[in-house]
Amino acid sequence: MSYDVVSAIYEGNYRLALTFDNGKKGVVDFSEYLLKGGIFDRFKDIDFFKGFSVNDELGTLTWQDDIDVAPETLYSKATSDPLPEWMEF
Repeated sequence: MSYDVVSAIYEGNYRLALTFDNGKKGVVDFSEYLLKGGIFDRFKDIDFFKGFSVNDELGTLTWQDDIDVAPETLYSKATSDPLPEWMEF
């Protein structure tokens, strides 16, 4: 099963439209990360959030190579497919 992010487009607020290497697409709302605290507090600066990039080596989004979100998580949120069994707890 493929999860790698191949493109991301900022859609406003904390929403990103993602495309994956298997052709599936979807929008992820990252506003819930504002409540997580810790390193995700940096997302409160919308300009920082908009500075994301697709890391081709990792197959996911990164922010200044300091923050990333598992591609499996992004895929699940964007497509509503369940997380892989090995990630569920």
